[in-house]
Amino acid sequence: MSLNLKSIIVAFVAAIAVHGAPRAADISGDATYYEPNGGLGACGSPIQNSDFAVALSSAQYSGGSNCGRRINVHYQGKSVEATVVDLCPGCASGSIDLTPSAFQQLADLSAGRIQVTWDFE
Repeated sequence: MSLNLKSIIVAFVAAIAVHGAPRAADISGDATYYEPNGGLGACGSPIQNSDFAVALSSAQYSGGSNCGRRINVHYQGKSVEATVVDLCPGCASGSIDLTPSAFQQLADLSAGRIQVTWDFE
């Protein structure tokens, strides 16, 4: 291995150690919250306000193929894991609608709408 390539590899490994491994496909959008109050989500199961659950935009919901998948949502150094249980037809691509319990892990409900990044587990 040449000295230059070895230096690049050492620098890359050091960057991962300091900053963490790059996350695959971070998606950006707005996060809001809704109160399902035990109603059925588009994935077919009841959703409680206390669940750590999320509704995805039509683009990410993908006709239900993402039902049951977990996502990690990040906001100002905080994160929450939520399960895809519903469709948010009014959400723009990349935007999500969280249950109150999940939203409160990131911000106070009074914030209403926050800019987040998220990714599938």
